[in-house]
Amino acid sequence: MEKIASFMIDHTRMFPWVFVSRKDEVGNSVITTFDLRMTKPNSEPVMNTAEMHAIEHLAATFLRNHSEYGSKIIYFGPMGCRTGFYLLLNWDYESKDILALLIELYTFMSNFDWAIPGQSPKDCWNYLDMNLPMARYISKKYLNEILLNIKDENLNYPQ
Repeated sequence: MEKIASFMIDHTRMFPWVFVSRKDEVGNSVITTFDLRMTKPNSEPVMNTAEMHAIEHLAATFLRNHSEYGSKIIYFGPMGCRTGFYLLLNWDYESKDILALLIELYTFMSNFDWAIPGQSPKDCWNYLDMNLPMARYISKKYLNEILLNIKDENLNYPQ
């Protein structure tokens, strides 16, 4: 079997940044997949599932209700390695194009202090596995350390 593209990237050279990981043509549309890398692979501790699950619920709800991007959201969800999230948008984007959206999203999650949307047995198969305080902490860290200080070279995979 051939290695897939995401396994051919040298993860030892990656840092917590925002990358376009791929673009796929589907019919007349381009689907852009963003790699929202929140921890340094194989170097920092990975996120626990409880905070990742809370971030997934908060982000998916926020993004799908966004006035400008809501209709373009295909998916927001965790990476299996627990170092970040994937965001898929229907359009041909570059990382810099969505920076304002990500700052808005991570500000929202950093300050969220209500019941997590969909955190009930009726709405979620694993509703007890969520950690809002840690989700806020991690979101604030990514916002302050990465998104608000990002440089152009941190918006692309390292060459």
